[in-house]
Amino acid sequence: MTTGGIQVEQPAARGVRRRTVLASGLAAAFLVGDTSTDGPRPDPSRLAAGAPRNAAHTDVLFIGAHPDDETMNLATFGQWREELGLSTSIITITRGEGGGNAVGPEEGPQLGLIREAEEREANAVMGIENIYYLDKPDFWYTLSAPLTARIWDAQDTLARVVRLVRSVTPDTIVVMDPRPFNQHGGHQFSARLGIEAFRLAGDPLAFPDQLVLEGLQPWRPRRLLAQNYGFDAVLGPAAAEARRIDPGSGLPVIGVWSGVRSREHGATWAQVARDATRLYVTQGFAAKPARVPTDSGQIGSEWFTVLAEDGRYLEAPVRRQPGLKPLYAEFAGWADRLGLPWLANGAQPDYPANPRTVIPVVGRAPVLDGTERPGEYPGPELPLAVWQGDDRCTATAKVSRHGDDLYVLVKVNDKRKGAVLAADDVKRHWRTDSVEIAIDPRGDSDNTSTTLKTGILPYTAAGGPAAERDADNRQGAANGIQVASVVTEPYRGYTVEARIPLGDLPAPVDPARFAMNIMVYNSDTDDKTGQTRLAWSPYGSAQADPYVWGTATLENYHPSGTRQPTAPVIPGTAARSADSPASLAQAKRLNVPIAGGPTRR
Repeated sequence: MTTGGIQVEQPAARGVRRRTVLASGLAAAFLVGDTSTDGPRPDPSRLAAGAPRNAAHTDVLFIGAHPDDETMNLATFGQWREELGLSTSIITITRGEGGGNAVGPEEGPQLGLIREAEEREANAVMGIENIYYLDKPDFWYTLSAPLTARIWDAQDTLARVVRLVRSVTPDTIVVMDPRPFNQHGGHQFSARLGIEAFRLAGDPLAFPDQLVLEGLQPWRPRRLLAQNYGFDAVLGPAAAEARRIDPGSGLPVIGVWSGVRSREHGATWAQVARDATRLYVTQGFAAKPARVPTDSGQIGSEWFTVLAEDGRYLEAPVRRQPGLKPLYAEFAGWADRLGLPWLANGAQPDYPANPRTVIPVVGRAPVLDGTERPGEYPGPELPLAVWQGDDRCTATAKVSRHGDDLYVLVKVNDKRKGAVLAADDVKRHWRTDSVEIAIDPRGDSDNTSTTLKTGILPYTAAGGPAAERDADNRQGAANGIQVASVVTEPYRGYTVEARIPLGDLPAPVDPARFAMNIMVYNSDTDDKTGQTRLAWSPYGSAQADPYVWGTATLENYHPSGTRQPTAPVIPGTAARSADSPASLAQAKRLNVPIAGGPTRR
């Protein structure tokens, strides 16, 4: 299947009919609503006047992209249930089959079903029973909501979310942060879907077949909240009582303190949430400290931006940003069309100047052996700075070109080896010591689907290095890329050397705008979790944001021949609810079809 110029690898369609809807995001904004910041308030009379309470009804509905996206709010959901009697249900759009696995070799749909089991077990701790999966593919880590929308089939996914909102009749919807910078495109787009569904579920003209053919009723939730990560450093019991404003959107922010003690569990909700979070073992969360602080002054809150009250979007002053890069301009356009332009306030950060270098040409090809020989890398040494974590290791890189081949040499000083992986287990290389090389051949990419990215393990269980392409134009085998490494004994670090044919890049090279980033991932444990990340250009999501990458002019390079850019091939296989006994049993118990599919009258 090809969508938007992107080839999507996916199984045959499963007979789900597509529904119609008015153009998404074109309606005007609702009036300003009540700005009170108390917790969600159930309204039984409203249910009696609208849709009847049913087995699937929930007071709060969280909408996320992957299993574990709700972990930021587990303490809140548990506390709301115990203190206010509010039930919570979850929509998880994918099963995270594109993520890493810290405990086994499973990938793809098999991993997705394992992650579903983890999510159900963790949420059961909080009394959350119902989780609805939409069977969309988790293809890889991207910062692009537009790319995610194309792979998920935005209109189909929106129809499923609206259908579920009408089926479970929530008073409150909680979404992730829709803003673009430095977060997963799946997170962004799941939030957009929730924000649009908040309005569309109550519109009788939106997806009318759900009403006429399926017997559902329009339903308008009262409150819309979005996760807010900007106040995590504000600690103590009094923090959540203060009136706060989100510095980006200008909307009110509420907090729920996690230091309240649960009567049921005999511990703070922060501790209960940590216990639940550690059940996500495939994601390495079991490595989190088992105990949280007991000093109330060291316990934080979970924060939410209030997007709507009493069924109406809240308003805030609009602050337009000039000179938006395409990804941010697209987000601002979406917010404008939806009637929420303030969501784009300050969405594009003040990017630092991109680093620059010149890649010299060498008359003789470097010997690919993990050793720097005289004359092989005459260009400048590129320092790799801490991008995330601490200073557990240091690294530098050098780059040169011979003919149509790029050579990269990365030297890493380290104190302890990370987990030793199998040679065919390179996917999600950031779980242990590794190098990543990212290249944008024309310097104009808005996401990594038009780039080449390769992850390289300096050592494996087979002894030597291994490489694979990840989250790029042709994820999978690193055909054509050759790697070598030298690992010191006793261990003090390693050197990785790679040869990358310029003809393997997804587009012809522009020698003056050629962009790249070189990164090092470091782990000092055997549990497949990382502690430190370094990068030549260390800002934001340095591995996934081509806007950050440095310019590397190719000295005296004149590309031979002409060729067209290659369309991305993106994995489209997802775990299916039809293969999940838990999802099938839930559908039978609630009479809500699996995967947000059509309801049969």
